[in-house]
Amino acid sequence: MKTVGMILLILGAIGTVVFGIQAMQDSESFSFLGMDIAVSTANWTPVIISGVMLVIGLVLTAQGKK
Repeated sequence: MKTVGMILLILGAIGTVVFGIQAMQDSESFSFLGMDIAVSTANWTPVIISGVMLVIGLVLTAQGKK
């Protein structure tokens, strides 16, 4: 279980960083009445899935140490 947890932890962390950067770059901003307004066109589903994998990996790794 500890090995599976570590694999999920690493994949989740990499996915969160990669997809998070991609999602942030997919947002556009424009100025309206002197304010900058950001509009996100990103698909946040991969970021959420990677975050869930990261949490599951943490839980499985912690369970393996007991």
